[in-house]
Amino acid sequence: MYTGKTEQPCCLCGDPDTTTRLDLPPRAVQLLKNSGPIAWRDIVGEVSIHFCASDWKLVRELVLDMGLNPLSRCNAARASLDIREDFEALLNDVRDEPDQTDLEARMQRESQTVIREFDEDDLSEQRDLVEAKIRLWSFEELGVAAA
Repeated sequence: MYTGKTEQPCCLCGDPDTTTRLDLPPRAVQLLKNSGPIAWRDIVGEVSIHFCASDWKLVRELVLDMGLNPLSRCNAARASLDIREDFEALLNDVRDEPDQTDLEARMQRESQTVIREFDEDDLSEQRDLVEAKIRLWSFEELGVAAA
């Protein structure tokens, strides 16, 4: 029986003991390693990738110190996502292709806000900044106009 998204192992090394999760727009799945067979337009909601403690340290360094998007190193097979066909099988119903416009616009706005206010917000975490930068870099790399 289909039960929805589940926690996956580290998308870099496969370690089942993860400490950090990032939520990405469905379109970003195209940037992940081994993503060829996944139709990003059929993804319902966001794509989540998870990292173990040691790989999270590497990701933080890549993003914050070197300005690099780590998604090409992440395995799409270890991402957590919902596919429209899974819902159709569960509900015995055919659904229209999901419209990602609102989700992408919201993620862009949230990410821009996090980056703009990071130094001034005492409650901000580095995880939020890393996620925001990865999201915006991914949109830019995939040619999505800023919201």
